[in-house]
Amino acid sequence: MTSILLPDTEAEIEAIVHEAAQSRSALAIHGGGTRPIGGPVHAERALSTQQMSGITLYEPSELVLSARAGTPLAEIQATLAANRQRLPFEPIDYRHLLDNHGTPTIGGVTASNSSGPRRIHSGAARDALIGIRATTGRGETIKSGGRVMKNVTGYDFVKLMAGSWGTLGVLTEVTYKLLPEVETETTLLLSGLSAERAVEAMTAALATPFEVTGAAHLPATGGAPSRTVLRLEGFEASVTYRTARLDAVLRPFGTFEMVAAEASRVLWKSIRDVEVLETPREAAIWRISVRPSDGPAVGARLAAALGSSLLYDWAGGLIWASASPEGDGGAAIVRATVATVGGHAMLVRGSPALRLSVPVFQPEAPAVAAISRQIKATFDPAGVLNPGRM
Repeated sequence: MTSILLPDTEAEIEAIVHEAAQSRSALAIHGGGTRPIGGPVHAERALSTQQMSGITLYEPSELVLSARAGTPLAEIQATLAANRQRLPFEPIDYRHLLDNHGTPTIGGVTASNSSGPRRIHSGAARDALIGIRATTGRGETIKSGGRVMKNVTGYDFVKLMAGSWGTLGVLTEVTYKLLPEVETETTLLLSGLSAERAVEAMTAALATPFEVTGAAHLPATGGAPSRTVLRLEGFEASVTYRTARLDAVLRPFGTFEMVAAEASRVLWKSIRDVEVLETPREAAIWRISVRPSDGPAVGARLAAALGSSLLYDWAGGLIWASASPEGDGGAAIVRATVATVGGHAMLVRGSPALRLSVPVFQPEAPAVAAISRQIKATFDPAGVLNPGRM
């Protein structure tokens, strides 16, 4: 059984990682354990940052927050909500999709470069992250970035850590820029569109100056028609004005219904967390990024070849697709399909055996893989941080 280490200071983390590097003993790094994505990590010990908790800096007037990596995401969101502020990137909660009951942490959000539907408007976690503290595989803690956006030279360690899945360092503290909370939101819903027409409608809406902050398409299922949804957020008068202006833009695609504020929030939470693909639990789930214009063709190919259920987000640029868990979980077909359009695919849900037998993350081109190895060797020369995960 893997033993779990729960340090509550940077000094403890430094000592643990330094000893692991000296003895070449692998460590499985995680926060709340709600994102078990990637290849299985073979380690006799796990290092969790759950005890590294607490907000260390919050300046509402400056729209800046710093927190230790193990701070529960819910705690941060509650603190921000009390001041009518929010994280810009709408982080996905994987617990329903992965049938997990842990506690999401801000470090886990950062390590996975998490984002939701609002990414098309406000970017991913990486884009709002402006500072980190992290202990590298050498057992040394590095501070990078600060409280303002600025240019950098050399390695941009802040951006490298976002999406590194604990393979370059153990996050101990992160700093984010924030956004004010919006007064209201409304969703415009078009029914019965094909994926191709839906992408055309979403592209047309996003091409306007009316600040669409969510654009998704849910194909027809169970006898229910397809739904194409567009979100507007902001002051009530602004949302009303932009809704009226978008009416003319969307008229060629049909008449839209309006989903009111609370119902809109519930809808976008379900899209953010990919609730439509929660069941059957045994299905493999793929997260596929392509150009929005290529989304419908990729989705059609997967539906025909794998019987995939689909969800299109980011105006068609992000496809969530299910596949049978048998064999390679659809990996060969998914990767071949994605290769034709220059996208990439990540296996989000699959059994440990499946995640061991196929590359979970998109295989890198040789030149990119060489750079990745060099970066890994720089920050974790003994290879003790989450070996095998990526």
